[in-house]
Amino acid sequence: MQKIIFSILIICFFTSFSFAQNKDFEKIKKLMTVQSECWNKGDIDCFMETYWKSEELQFIGSRGPTYGWQNTLDNYKKSYPNKDAMGQLTFDIINMDKRSKKVISVVGKWHLKRKADLGDLEGHFLLILKKMKGNWVIVADHSS
Repeated sequence: MQKIIFSILIICFFTSFSFAQNKDFEKIKKLMTVQSECWNKGDIDCFMETYWKSEELQFIGSRGPTYGWQNTLDNYKKSYPNKDAMGQLTFDIINMDKRSKKVISVVGKWHLKRKADLGDLEGHFLLILKKMKGNWVIVADHSS
């Protein structure tokens, strides 16, 4: 009888863990959908709302690391000065991994569809998101 009760408890634990994990993954997918919607409207400020507003934010791109939310925002605005340069952003999530209760990593591909004279851009990313005050925020972004 004890083995049966123990087995039921183990099944309940893993079922609730899986449900919580799926719920968090769905929240992050929604966050990334909001990000692409903001980008596609030409609103970099809105796009940056998903990032941790801290000097400890890390962004690594083709030009090396950038630290801090404001510096990251400034770099985006310099690299994408107008809606044409921004194009239309899509994400393709390859993998999501729950590292702990409050940390999830996301690996994926990004694609910018732009006017022919500007050319399309694409690459891959690794995001580290942390749950802070009940919300998931990007604390590190390596995009290339």
